[in-house]
Amino acid sequence: MGRWEPGARERLVGAAIELYADPGFEQTTVADIAERAGVTERTFFRYFADKREVLFAGSDLFQEAVLTAIAAAPSDASPLSAAAAGYVAAAGYLQNQPDPTFPRRRAAVIAANPSLLERELLKLARGRAAAAQALQARGADPAEAAVAAEAASSAFHLAFERWVLADEPLDLQALVQEGVERFRALS
Repeated sequence: MGRWEPGARERLVGAAIELYADPGFEQTTVADIAERAGVTERTFFRYFADKREVLFAGSDLFQEAVLTAIAAAPSDASPLSAAAAGYVAAAGYLQNQPDPTFPRRRAAVIAANPSLLERELLKLARGRAAAAQALQARGADPAEAAVAAEAASSAFHLAFERWVLADEPLDLQALVQEGVERFRALS
């Protein structure tokens, strides 16, 4: 390893996502990632607890975007409208990443690995529960809060799948809003 260079975290993320795609997540070691990024393993562990955290490090910021937007929604907003605002804001967070390809490449790595997919589903479930609690804190009935959080989260999930698989650039925030409107139209 040579002299310290800035951007170690970004280089680690880039190296990891490349290696997770080929040769694969299971076959990639922290040493491989550090070597590809031009840093030491010790540097890797300054940024990430383990190799999975490269993929999940942004989860807290995603959830924070959801909860902040729910709290900031107009006081007369319905639980579904407030939840939708949260997931639309989180879509904006994903859409505006420094590396616009990262969410798509991350999704492909997670989809190819059952243990990562399980972790992703658990984090999403915890996020929905936190969104429901935030809606209750705004005065929503617990059952309505849970349904609104589930609906907005599902709209986000369906929009994200469409966004990731699209051949042309799409507006993830608009796709989430469109999904929420489809839920409203079901009644």
